[in-house]
Amino acid sequence: MSGGFVSKESGNSGILARIIVVDDEDFIRDLYRDMFESRGHTVYSARSGEEAIRYLKTMSVRPDAIIMDHRMPGKDGIETTKEILKIDPNIPIIFSSADEDARNDAIKAGATSFWTKPFPIRMLIDATVDVVKARKN
Repeated sequence: MSGGFVSKESGNSGILARIIVVDDEDFIRDLYRDMFESRGHTVYSARSGEEAIRYLKTMSVRPDAIIMDHRMPGKDGIETTKEILKIDPNIPIIFSSADEDARNDAIKAGATSFWTKPFPIRMLIDATVDVVKARKN
């Protein structure tokens, strides 16, 4: 599959995206999954940076974006971002973290944007879809 996917649902800008959510908190992964899937997007989730990297390496079709937490067991979000971008430098990585101090390091590592928790999830979804849409156009 290539190119954009056309959605019948308004509110997702005509794009359906494949998103990986990387967060060690089950609640956050489930919440993001529910919100993205309610708009027709496909969501894969990983509990750790290591799991996200393993998963990415097995995917036949790359994700359109990754939402990344910073503080996780094992590799943190910054280390994970660097490793993911070595595998595929074109995947937009959107940081979603309560750790505002990580902002500069995340951006230096290659993150597309940094969202400080808490924030309205609808805004994150819209921003993620905008990034995917820009990448596909």
